[in-house]
Amino acid sequence: MTTPDALKIAYSPCPNDTFVFDAWAHGRVPGAPALDVTFADIDITNGMAERGEFDVLKVSYAVLPWVLEEYALLPCGGALGRGCGPLVLTCEPGADLTGKRIAVPGERSTAYLLFRLWAADVVPDGVGEIVVMPFHEIMPAVRDGKVDAGLVIHEARFTYQDYGLHSLADMGGHWEDTTGLPIPLGAIIAKRSLGAERLRELADAARTSVRMAWDDPLASRPYVREHAQEMDPAVADQHIGLYVNEFTADLGESGYAAVRGLLTRAAAEGLVPPLGPDALAFV
Repeated sequence: MTTPDALKIAYSPCPNDTFVFDAWAHGRVPGAPALDVTFADIDITNGMAERGEFDVLKVSYAVLPWVLEEYALLPCGGALGRGCGPLVLTCEPGADLTGKRIAVPGERSTAYLLFRLWAADVVPDGVGEIVVMPFHEIMPAVRDGKVDAGLVIHEARFTYQDYGLHSLADMGGHWEDTTGLPIPLGAIIAKRSLGAERLRELADAARTSVRMAWDDPLASRPYVREHAQEMDPAVADQHIGLYVNEFTADLGESGYAAVRGLLTRAAAEGLVPPLGPDALAFV
């Protein structure tokens, strides 16, 4: 039962998020603030952050330049990594995307920023129309010829071949090859108005929750499966293994460098507003 003073939090029903937040959401993290959880895909939580809704949110790193005045980036709980970037899928291998119609999961998604940085290097004459659609609709749209290519995230890395599709390019691979940095995907943010002490409590709770999930992976399994009902359990385990890693427990120096690098390069391309020098600083 949710208490009246519970913090309002929104994160996705994806296995990595339910795995990370299971212990905290179910009151097993000692001393942690109670949570009132709403599930929403990340394109929805990005909009919530821009409107200043909810106390704590899982969002795309790409949306940070628009929300960091009101929200602080927590140094843990999010998703960065290596070998876990978005893919561009096509029906035919080696397709040329010049002037083509591309489906993406949101224009303020990290996946989209990585795609535009890749396209600036690889498709010099530019892609064509960008079509925003929910990520679970993208692979069927590519397969059915509604779009020429699709930018996919999440478990689509493991299932795109079931749709007869080909991976044209790995956005994360391009990012890692050109920067040497991990791939920044999803961030945990909390309202600055909560105050420095409460923000530190939230970071400690998120860090403890993920470590408890690692210590007893079976404890989170019912929560993960409840919210990923259509996903094969083996795919859910792969999803968690890929997106929950050392950066989830602590961004660290290379994690912050990756976030700063992504947003700086994106600003140089005119994709996001420039960040202030201390915009990413935690309390």
